Amino acid sequence: MIGDRIEAVFVFPSPLFFSGQQRIAGLALRHRLPSMFVSNEFVHLGGLLAYGASIADLARRSAIYVDKILKGAKPAELPVEQPTRFELSINLRTAKTLGIVVSASVQQLADELIE
Repeated sequence: MIGDRIEAVFVFPSPLFFSGQQRIAGLALRHRLPSMFVSNEFVHLGGLLAYGASIADLARRSAIYVDKILKGAKPAELPVEQPTRFELSINLRTAKTLGIVVSASVQQLADELIE
């Protein structure tokens, strides 16, 4: 990526990438590439920001489905749901290292700021 002059990195959700999250976030930071992810775990490891469905909310919604199934509902008859709660996490330390200024208005939108 450095040889091709890539200016930023977006990591798609994948078990392959998740298992290498520390390496991916570290390489992006070391090579001074702004990085975006869908999971805040990457942001805790030095990634710039993450925006994606709330894992905690998905787990709660899943529990509701399990409850319905255990009470006799047929899984095939349950409606398919899309995530409704999304979270924005920003690593302000990484932003500072990269020379990126995150405006106060964007910081106010964040669910989590790492300073």
